[in-house]
Amino acid sequence: MRVDAMAVSHYLDITLRPDPEFSPAHLLNALYAKLHRALVRMGTGDIGVSFPQLAPQGQHLGRVLRLHGSLDAQQRLQAIPWLQGMHDHVQWGDAVPVPLHVQHRNVSRVQAKSSPERLRRRQMKRKGLTEAQALEQVPDSARETLSLPYLDLHSSSTGQRFRLFVRHGPLQAHAIDGLFNAYGFSPSTTVPWF
Repeated sequence: MRVDAMAVSHYLDITLRPDPEFSPAHLLNALYAKLHRALVRMGTGDIGVSFPQLAPQGQHLGRVLRLHGSLDAQQRLQAIPWLQGMHDHVQWGDAVPVPLHVQHRNVSRVQAKSSPERLRRRQMKRKGLTEAQALEQVPDSARETLSLPYLDLHSSSTGQRFRLFVRHGPLQAHAIDGLFNAYGFSPSTTVPWF
């Protein structure tokens, strides 16, 4: 079910509790994976995310996952038991209205250029190169590295682990309405930032 683009009117903060057994990054990865599955299940594109405790240099996402959307969207998400198994590790309240006179920014996923291994396989397949020729054309130094914060996730479709790099775009004076993907991101739709 898709919905028309709606203005983000409410937010809900989910804060990680300190845990002697698990790092904040480990808990955030687990929390985010559960959220992603819930957003896929909803399939509506009306919940966005941000990380309001983003470190000043942008390397750590912090201990707070903020959900953005209409009150109706927030209530539909909370009706799904998606936080099952995380109750001891997080605290949250009800969705509340966004404060007046806030700035906005978009939060998006950034993907690095393909890995050298993948580029070599493409060269071998498309151009009929041998493995040695592909290695010569695409050295390991061709790997693009990103200096953005990320989440470590596990793909349920491929079974592989991957890094989901997160970019918080520049601050803007006005909101841009639209839909979010199943990760709660958008290249253009904004969320309130405060």
